[in-house]
Amino acid sequence: MPGSHAGGRHLVTVSILIVDDHSAVRRGVRAILEGRDGFEVLAEAGTGAEAIELAAAHKPDVAVIDYSMPAMNGSQLARRIREASPHTEVLVYTMHESDALVRDVLGAGARGYLLKSDADQHLIAAVDALARHQPYFTERVNEALLAHYLAHPGESSQLDTLTCREREVVQLIAEGNSSKQVSVALEVTLKTVESHRASAMHKLGLESTAALVRYAVRNKLVEP
Repeated sequence: MPGSHAGGRHLVTVSILIVDDHSAVRRGVRAILEGRDGFEVLAEAGTGAEAIELAAAHKPDVAVIDYSMPAMNGSQLARRIREASPHTEVLVYTMHESDALVRDVLGAGARGYLLKSDADQHLIAAVDALARHQPYFTERVNEALLAHYLAHPGESSQLDTLTCREREVVQLIAEGNSSKQVSVALEVTLKTVESHRASAMHKLGLESTAALVRYAVRNKLVEP
């Protein structure tokens, strides 16, 4: 973390990027974080693309990102932010309590997972831990993970079989975009979109777009 000396004391400032598509939520998160001495919110982003750009430009110590972002969910965004700024630790916060989501974001490089209902109590501690490059999970999330692994040793999620681009295509289609709109959003050809879509549906054992949408909602890739 960056640091400076002032008046004989070593002051450390933790730089933070907040990512959420709801401005009211960003204001709430900022208010909590700026109540802590030594925390500085460098920037806010309302879209995944903006977040990646800001992470690359500012190289924050910690990025606090909402999982349920449109067009690019939390695991995809975590991966892209880590690519743009490897030094940045990522904390994903969400309203969903799901061990599958925890495994998903961990696999994408995030080091912390926090439920929005726990934000008032745990957000400062979580950012502080990640700024020291230590993982952070609340006891409730830890217990859910442990229970799952004890009940399902060695199990992997179907989501783990999808590539990052296949997940992006699945999410965008489940959000109601046509294949042509997905191709524009991802800046790839229509043929490439159809190929990723077919591959994802084959891996997930799905036979229709309706089934794909239901799967995406069930697995929290999109909001219902």
